[in-house]
Amino acid sequence: MLEEVERWLASRSWSAADRPLDRLLAAKRETGQTVSVVLPALDEEATVGAIVEAIRAGLMTPSVPLVDELVVLDSGSTDGTAKVAAEAGARVVHRDEVLPRLPALPGKGEVLWRSLLATGGDIVCFVDADLREFSAGFVSGIVGPLLTDPDVQFVKGMYDRPLGEAAGQGGRVTELVARPLLNLHWPQLAGFVQPLGGEYAARRSLLERLPFPVGYGVELGLLVDALHTAGLDALAQVDVGVRKHRHQGGQALGRMAAAIYRTAQLRLARGHLVRPRLTQFERGEAGFVARTTDVDTEERPPMTEIPEYAERRAA
Repeated sequence: MLEEVERWLASRSWSAADRPLDRLLAAKRETGQTVSVVLPALDEEATVGAIVEAIRAGLMTPSVPLVDELVVLDSGSTDGTAKVAAEAGARVVHRDEVLPRLPALPGKGEVLWRSLLATGGDIVCFVDADLREFSAGFVSGIVGPLLTDPDVQFVKGMYDRPLGEAAGQGGRVTELVARPLLNLHWPQLAGFVQPLGGEYAARRSLLERLPFPVGYGVELGLLVDALHTAGLDALAQVDVGVRKHRHQGGQALGRMAAAIYRTAQLRLARGHLVRPRLTQFERGEAGFVARTTDVDTEERPPMTEIPEYAERRAA
């Protein structure tokens, strides 16, 4: 590990307990910063309501007004996600309602990108909507450094990710794809425990200047681009405990890995894949069947380049 990264680990890795709520509230009052929490959601009716309730009960009360707005951005759910989220107290926005002149592309990154137009907070915190046993400490822990340290611009959550009953076995794409890529090509980022984690926060002033891969590559893309835009000392991570969520099957992980590799490749060469497609195999009645899917190849530009965003910020 680079000496620079060892120093960074010592100075930019914290625990959520390092910044109690009273300190965060005092910093928020002093600086006047506002906080938006965004939950990107696709068919998450089983979990999204409990997450919304936990945030509202823990961080959106008269005595603890840490979060100013809580938005569930629905990317086309066919179940009761929108209804459950609204009943729990979130403002629900459908992906297609944001920037309707641009037809929406499928993918999580697309939803996160559009959320910048659907929210107004100085600090934007993203939380996946499939988490179980969720604690509001995820949010307060991740936004804490941004409220208290003006030099910090981007904060990732770090946590244990159990796979079933096995401790620490989650994050298979992280260990097999993302971590090797980062260590080999962006060694300054080797200190991030969960580089692909979906719980992170950043200053709007940084996010609006970054391109957003529309699919699975969004977390790696934002992290790499934040490093190049703001520098390592502007990045941080906070230990928020244990993250429990729905685990995906092997083929879904393969598609995720391909998109992440492609996102890294674009950032290494700023070129395009010759053949951005992935072939996988499933056993059928007559043997193995090849199934080929497109790898995400689209990225949305920095939000500052979108006229509607500039008009809203100027209003």
